[in-house]
Amino acid sequence: MAQPTNTFDSYDMVGIREDLSDMIHDVSPDEAPFYSKCGKTKATNTYHEWQTDALRSSAVNAHIEGDDTVAVARTATSRLGNYSQIFKDAVIIPGSDDGLNKAGRGSEMAKQVLKIAKEQKLDIELALFANNARVAGDGATPRELAGVPAWMLTNTVFESGSSGADPTGDGTDARTDDGTPVAFSQARLNTALQSAWVSGGRPDTVYLSAFQMNVALGFTGNNNQRSTIRAKRGSNEVVNHMDVYVTPWGTVEFMPSRENRGRDVFVMQSDMWKVATLRGTKNTALAKTGDSDKRQIITELTLVSANEKASAAVFDNTTS
Repeated sequence: MAQPTNTFDSYDMVGIREDLSDMIHDVSPDEAPFYSKCGKTKATNTYHEWQTDALRSSAVNAHIEGDDTVAVARTATSRLGNYSQIFKDAVIIPGSDDGLNKAGRGSEMAKQVLKIAKEQKLDIELALFANNARVAGDGATPRELAGVPAWMLTNTVFESGSSGADPTGDGTDARTDDGTPVAFSQARLNTALQSAWVSGGRPDTVYLSAFQMNVALGFTGNNNQRSTIRAKRGSNEVVNHMDVYVTPWGTVEFMPSRENRGRDVFVMQSDMWKVATLRGTKNTALAKTGDSDKRQIITELTLVSANEKASAAVFDNTTS
């Protein structure tokens, strides 16, 4: 049907008010599973230190009656440390914002501060997983914390004999990535879990990328069973979800993470990784220099590898 002649429709009208929803939709991921699961402790210096120790290897221990007791040499503790890293962001909002009638928020400053806090949490997660050596910093260089790969030395699975190499294990250098990655597999993960168990570890969480999680969903086995969520009888649900992975070396939860490198799979004992905070996240006003308000959000912390022997890693995995 045709519109009657001279119909004054909405396309001709002037002054129709805008229809803008009062909701702001943001689906950006803001999960930081490793940062959230790490133990929390207090740092009182920009260089935070801790000690590790280990029992000697087991040995035959048998003696004759009445013999003299001789002391054996004892091993001192190892002293390790990591530098605190400053995470900082700022926002400047002009004074005119106070008079504006905005959709979806009252104060633009409050909205931006909350947004920055979430972004900064992701920056911290990225730094914790980064293959980065610690940096002491100076007047022209920022301090940097050593990320997880720089501490992993004992229970690492990678293609030995190729270009890959473990770091020193004290945070002073990063690991060397292998130029020829190989596919992540159930066998490689089992080797890492076994190695951690032999070293005395009890890993509980596996952090891996979405790509590697998809590989893990295909794991099979008789003794290594995937525990899944079962669909209700009679439903049409198709379930392909991994809750936990049960092995003779322990039971671990799979935790997909967006911030660790896709080539790295970390098998972690959570209570052996901590975040030492020198300055907790704080929102402070900066000096006013004109018709605007300035605020900074700042956090200062470092990563503590309480004892890397409790954890393991599968490195140099293909990502496509």
